[in-house]
Amino acid sequence: MKLKPLGDKVVLQYQDVEEKTESGIILPDSAKEKPQEAVVIAVGPGKCKDGQRVAMQVKEGDKVIISEYGGTEVKIGDEEYKIVIQDDILAIVE
Repeated sequence: MKLKPLGDKVVLQYQDVEEKTESGIILPDSAKEKPQEAVVIAVGPGKCKDGQRVAMQVKEGDKVIISEYGGTEVKIGDEEYKIVIQDDILAIVE
């Protein structure tokens, strides 16, 4: 199944989070921090403003930093995604 976001929405998938600390301690799921780095899976066409479409600043495959509390988490099959508006993306990691 493929997700196709509408407007200025972006579908993200979290990067795998390191399960060990630098000293080698394995962290349980309850102790892990919510990740803020994700990969762009799909991008909407952009929102309309004053009758013109505003171009999106991210593209599929970009690594991004997102706002901690923004967006909606969605689970499809075994995969988990987060759908955010473009304004919830803080930076592109290069």
